[in-house]
Amino acid sequence: MASGIPHAMERPHFIGIGGAGMSGIAKILAQRGAKVAGSDARESATAESLRALGVTVHIGHATEHLADDASCVVVSSAIRADNPELARATELGIAVVHRSDALAALMRTSRTIAVAGTHGKTTTTSMLAVSLTELGLDPSYAIGGDLAGPGTNARHGDGDIFVAEADESDRSFQKYDPDVAIVLNVELDHHANYASMDEIYASFEAFTAKIPAGGTLVVGEHAGARELAARVSAREDLTVIRVGESADSDVRILAITPNGMTSEVTVALPGHGEITFTVSVPGRHYAHNAAAALAAGARLGIDPADLARALTSYTGVGRRLQLKGEANGVQVIDSYAHHPTEMTADLEAMRGAAGSGRRLLVVFQPHLFSRTQELGTEMGQALALADASVVLDIYPAREDPIPGVTSALITDAATAAGATVTPVHDKAAVADVIAGMTGPGDLVLTMGAGDVTDLGPEILARLAE
Repeated sequence: MASGIPHAMERPHFIGIGGAGMSGIAKILAQRGAKVAGSDARESATAESLRALGVTVHIGHATEHLADDASCVVVSSAIRADNPELARATELGIAVVHRSDALAALMRTSRTIAVAGTHGKTTTTSMLAVSLTELGLDPSYAIGGDLAGPGTNARHGDGDIFVAEADESDRSFQKYDPDVAIVLNVELDHHANYASMDEIYASFEAFTAKIPAGGTLVVGEHAGARELAARVSAREDLTVIRVGESADSDVRILAITPNGMTSEVTVALPGHGEITFTVSVPGRHYAHNAAAALAAGARLGIDPADLARALTSYTGVGRRLQLKGEANGVQVIDSYAHHPTEMTADLEAMRGAAGSGRRLLVVFQPHLFSRTQELGTEMGQALALADASVVLDIYPAREDPIPGVTSALITDAATAAGATVTPVHDKAAVADVIAGMTGPGDLVLTMGAGDVTDLGPEILARLAE
């Protein structure tokens, strides 16, 4: 057995290896010495980065891509039962392993921090990965986005700490047993898998129940996170730490001072006094993420003052208010926000960073029919924070269309909220539309969890003309 690799994953085959979660696990296994292969629907920078690690990546899904001697097949919840490689694995009797089980196995021998919540997981996990690396602790990490510095979403480190993003969307985070868990917020999302807030709370309670005796739960100030803390308060072998600006917070944020695209944050930690540090992304929600990371690191015995200084090394993660470039005085920034709460937070952050006299224009692509059906009105209302918006058709991802559910649900709500909004059904036309709307000093925000991110370079090229 290669070092740190369960026997069943010595020769894994990943179906959908280009996905954020899947590619991270594949990278770590490859770095630990496994013979990794997989397939994805299309070529991508992720596929190239995997090949650079010695991973065999096939484009398209076909039975011949699966080697007969594969030790297991790794899948995510997005892989359908009729996938030809999955059917071939069943025919050959090859074990099928869910992505979450594979990640749980990789974390088992480390001290672990798992970051959960409806919003902010990727950013907070990234902050920890960057700061722990800066401190020379050489952590392993698996994140849902590429770090701005290393340019990767996962790495095997020789240190004893593993930091992982814990995904609640398909309940897979219930497989992990972290020493420290962070729950930033709890809201209703992923409507294809959760019918009510009661189901959401039950899922998060199952996640926190896996924290071993003597472990720690760090919760944010969001009402849902505080409700979760109350629900698990009877557990005497669990330390619960509340982070936020309110007076009842155990780790209290005393001040958040915006400074353009950064913020200066002052936090009071019991036994450590006040600590002030810089967060290199704008927005109050990112300051809260950093404070949660600080609290979690302290519970693993890391000096908070050292960790706070190291946090200044965090310069962002792909698609989280990521500056894509500037042309003719117009900055184009990319946001992964796709839930109304995230949209509102990022739009407010960019409003603060822009200051007075600069217009904020948004290109928004709704993600999933089910989410649009449930939250389309709130998405439209969030867009009222922009000076003008372009709204694309719904990005379906893994879902089939729902009759009557279109992006008109969003544009109608935006118009009713007083927003200036333009529906654009042809994605290829967006660059021209935006070029006709912008002027020097404007900010353009491409927003959504689908392929709207591809429009940033196209908009910049059109503006440069």
